[in-house]
Amino acid sequence: MYPYTSGTTQTQGTCQYSELSQTSVNVTMYSSLTSDDIPQMKRGLSKGPLSVLVEANRSAWQNYSSGVLDDTMCGSRLDHAVLAVGYGNDATSGLDYWLVKNSWGTTWGDQGYIRLAIVDGNGICGVQKSPSWATAN
Repeated sequence: MYPYTSGTTQTQGTCQYSELSQTSVNVTMYSSLTSDDIPQMKRGLSKGPLSVLVEANRSAWQNYSSGVLDDTMCGSRLDHAVLAVGYGNDATSGLDYWLVKNSWGTTWGDQGYIRLAIVDGNGICGVQKSPSWATAN
């Protein structure tokens, strides 16, 4: 589920550089999705990750470590950009959720990710308030 691996073993080596392995992407356009539209967000995620904004200055976000965050007190005053990468259903709680990748590294949250409950309106921490996706060449 998470592309990161964690461990305590570090190895020393050299980077292998090859011009053939270098790629670049130019964003040619971005589109804003309709606010608070859960089906549209799901359709967007079927094509790729979505840029979303959340309110991350509250303790519910900052202290998240596992499970599905379903705290409506998280707020919706958007102050932090993150990446919605998928959605699913948590078998333990029965809650549907958005899988969101944060930029704070793998020591935050659940290996750098948070699962936010899918609820009507702005969503938990405002995640459904301002989604967008980019088109690249």
